[in-house]
Amino acid sequence: MPEPTKPVNIESLKKLVRTVPDFPKPGILFYDITTLLKDRTGFAQMIDALASHYIERKIDLVLGIEARGFIFGPALAYRLNAGFVPVRKPHKLPAEVARVTYDLEYGTDTLEIHKDAITPGQNVVLVDDLLATGGTMEATVKLVKSLGGQIAGLAFAVELDFLKGRNRFPGYDVFSLLHYEE
Repeated sequence: MPEPTKPVNIESLKKLVRTVPDFPKPGILFYDITTLLKDRTGFAQMIDALASHYIERKIDLVLGIEARGFIFGPALAYRLNAGFVPVRKPHKLPAEVARVTYDLEYGTDTLEIHKDAITPGQNVVLVDDLLATGGTMEATVKLVKSLGGQIAGLAFAVELDFLKGRNRFPGYDVFSLLHYEE
C-alpha cells in the first residue's frame, strides 16, 4: 500500500492560482492553474493532497479526462500505485472504443475510452482539473459504468462551487481541493 501523505495547506495552493478576468469571454473570471503547476512544491503538494483522499483505499485505475485531466491523472496514479487510463476526444485511441456523446451549453461533445481499459469490478478514480457544471464528468461516469468499473471517487483540482456541479453526483465521493465561490 502507498505511504500516507503529509497534510497540505490549501490556502497556500490557492495563492499559486492566477485569476484572469474576462477570459475566455467578458464577465468570466478564469482560474488559471498553470501558475500552480509550474511551482514544483505546489504541484507536488497538490498531487499529495489528492492522493491523501484515496491512499487508504485499493485503487486499481485513475482515469484522466482530456486534456487537463492528463496533467493530474498519471501523477495521481503513480502516487496511488495504480494504472492510468486516458479518456479521449474522438478518433485519438487506436483500438476498439466505448463512446458517449453529451450535451454542452451550445452543442454536443463526445468522449471515448478503450473497451478493454477497465476490467469489470476494478476500483476507479476519475480525475479532471475543474468541476464546473459537471457535464464532462457525468459523461465519463457513464463510460466507466458501461465497462463495469466501480467508481471510487471523482477528483478535481478546482471546484467552482457556485455552479453546483457536484449536485449531479449524489451517492458519489466528490473530492475537490480548491473551492471558489465566484
